[in-house]
Amino acid sequence: MRGVVIGVVGAVAVLGVAAAVAVPEAKEWYDGRHEQTSSYATGKEAKEERESVPRWLPDDAESVEYAMRTTGGERILKATLHDGRLPAQCEALGGRSAPDPEISASWFPSGAADSAKGRCGSYYVSLKDHTLYAWQTNDDWVAENRDSAQ
Repeated sequence: MRGVVIGVVGAVAVLGVAAAVAVPEAKEWYDGRHEQTSSYATGKEAKEERESVPRWLPDDAESVEYAMRTTGGERILKATLHDGRLPAQCEALGGRSAPDPEISASWFPSGAADSAKGRCGSYYVSLKDHTLYAWQTNDDWVAENRDSAQ
């Protein structure tokens, strides 16, 4: 009987370790399979290829990186701007704080919300030298689509 108890305890321990490894891996796989990442030479190309790229992105923006979640409105974007200024359609945050992006990519810096300068449509934006970082939360995407449907 003692051997059976030791065998059962050993099997439970092995299964517990396997679950501790498999559950986070499964979550990462599930989250990742609903994300798409694309690269484009210019803003014009990005907007022609993907309808969800914001229209305010200048056509002459270069080195555009874009990631989106297909199950909601989470988006992040990185682009090089020639003049190093936010597009004219953008407005200052006016003392408000920006939420953190809800998705990530190796090319998108952590802490972008801390340096947010304004909003371009439903996107929060940060600018470092000539590099624009922009992100949209799912809540902002829902609000924008609700407002445009009315």
